[in-house]
Amino acid sequence: MSGKLYIVPTPVGNLEDMAPRAIATLTKSSLILAEDTRTSSVLLRHFGINVPMLSHHKFNEHETLDSVMKRLEAGETISLISDAGTPAISDPGFLVVRECRKLDIEVETLPGPTAFVPALVNSGLPCERFCFEGFLPLKKGRATRLAELAVEPRTFIIYESPVRLVKTLQQLAEACGDDREASVSREISKLHDTTHRGTLGQLVEYFTANNPRGEIVIVVSGYREKAEKPLHKNKYKQ
Repeated sequence: MSGKLYIVPTPVGNLEDMAPRAIATLTKSSLILAEDTRTSSVLLRHFGINVPMLSHHKFNEHETLDSVMKRLEAGETISLISDAGTPAISDPGFLVVRECRKLDIEVETLPGPTAFVPALVNSGLPCERFCFEGFLPLKKGRATRLAELAVEPRTFIIYESPVRLVKTLQQLAEACGDDREASVSREISKLHDTTHRGTLGQLVEYFTANNPRGEIVIVVSGYREKAEKPLHKNKYKQ
């Protein structure tokens, strides 16, 4: 009888966001696949979880996949976690889930934290329909993707690093126009959790003058044939 793979979300910042069911699932697992075992060991120690870990990240997931599948086929219960948030959302996870599907091995994904949902809601932009883009291509295909997003009618969401934030905002402003409404959320659920709202042009100006830190989520309003009025008069609202 085959085992089971659990996809277990972990906090994106505040450890109090860890669900009791997530703790129980990790505790009963025979193995935990972790994106970075050093990062995850802090989490496991905090909740008293003493389960062996195996490094499973984007640079080695092809190599570890075969051994993981053999253990699942042998009947083991294995959990997959990433450094933060829900695995497979801009993190490793897709390959092992796809292989489980091929081999008819049960997969259960627990609901839990992910950075883009609070950022989207905090933005104040339409969120009944949206496009999650994750990280943009760094080089090849980047210009093409920006051009496609410029005419995307839905609110769209981008993950970005603090060192590339200003450049990405500048490129978005060039593609979508300086007056496109947007927001930048950083350090979600952490001590310095902030959201800045304004036009892309205003956000470029603000983050050029204020060096950003932490994990970044950019939310941009969708394309409209007729420009919408600004949502507020204040340049930046937290």
